[in-house]
Amino acid sequence: MDFGLSDEQRTIREAVRELCGKFPGSYWRHCEEQKLYPKEFVDTLTSLGWLSVLIPEEYGGGGLGISEAAIVLEEIHRSGGNANACHAQMYTMGALLRHGNAEQKRRYLPDLAAGRLRLQAFAVTEPDAGSDTSRISTRAERRGDRYVVNGQKVYISRVEQSDLMLLLARTAAGDGAAQRTDGLSLFLVDLREARREATIETRPIPVMFNHHTYQVFFSDLEIPAENLIGEEGAGFRLIIDGWNAERCLIASEAIGDGRFFLERASDYASHRVVFGKPVGANQGVAFPLAQAWAALEAASLMRFKATTLFDAGEPAGIEANSAKLLASQASVRAANAAMLAFGGNAFATEYDIERKYRETKLLEIAPVNNNLVLAFLAQRGLGLPRSY
Repeated sequence: MDFGLSDEQRTIREAVRELCGKFPGSYWRHCEEQKLYPKEFVDTLTSLGWLSVLIPEEYGGGGLGISEAAIVLEEIHRSGGNANACHAQMYTMGALLRHGNAEQKRRYLPDLAAGRLRLQAFAVTEPDAGSDTSRISTRAERRGDRYVVNGQKVYISRVEQSDLMLLLARTAAGDGAAQRTDGLSLFLVDLREARREATIETRPIPVMFNHHTYQVFFSDLEIPAENLIGEEGAGFRLIIDGWNAERCLIASEAIGDGRFFLERASDYASHRVVFGKPVGANQGVAFPLAQAWAALEAASLMRFKATTLFDAGEPAGIEANSAKLLASQASVRAANAAMLAFGGNAFATEYDIERKYRETKLLEIAPVNNNLVLAFLAQRGLGLPRSY
């Protein structure tokens, strides 16, 4: 079995690495200090086509697979950057690509590929629902040729930086349905029109790092019926279809974070001399780094197994979830090892360790909590009774 990258994949990795070299730690620290969206970085990625690699060539995209998209995101995080500001442009459009009708694809995909439209926001979670999607209460009522939406969502990222948003809303009551998630529908919302009509309100949610996320309130928001993705009431099944891609890409970001920590910490530990020898000569520093390296390599192999299956059209749920679990755990392990290696300097902003630590910790919790991943693996991988 060949575990190496293809020539094309190595070219992608080197090109993204070169691009990211133009956005050093000082750029990301400035964005965080000023609470700025990294617009210059995102615009550069967009103009070079890296955010449209999954869009088919017929619509102006790169026509590549999840494996290649994973390499792009890994390199961004390995460089010390954070793709959270734009990664949804890659996988959120998957629902449109796989389940949209011909007219929807023709209308939106070319502009997404060219960067003329931004589809960064995905509105699912609610204050009283969280990860329990079956409890969604935001309502979309059919009125003639339109749906009228009322309700609210929470922790919806990049709404203010998006032109379009995918919205999961209830079109029928779930009580008495065969599945608790029946009656949920998926819509493509034009945020530009919603802002003009003042039928959407957003409120920033301050968090522990530079992450642009919001509460979103809908007040008689009108969505043309032609913007329904797939069949009415089948929206939950459509978003599940995209979760495996998301899991693979989030795993890749975590792997990139882990490689950042290990590379920075190994270099520091090799040159930082205390009591007459490099700190990396001490087992208390070296062994945690080595353990993290082994965990990270294992997670990377599971990630590429998942992306290979996904790109081949094979079932990949168990592998994609396993990759997300292992990669997020490995990245935090690498972060802890880097903190030990740097000692007090790990808390100095100039080294970027504390910033990346805060960023990578999120991946254990979102976009899916690792406990839910474990519950899924217990049920689907081991055949154990459902726990929720």
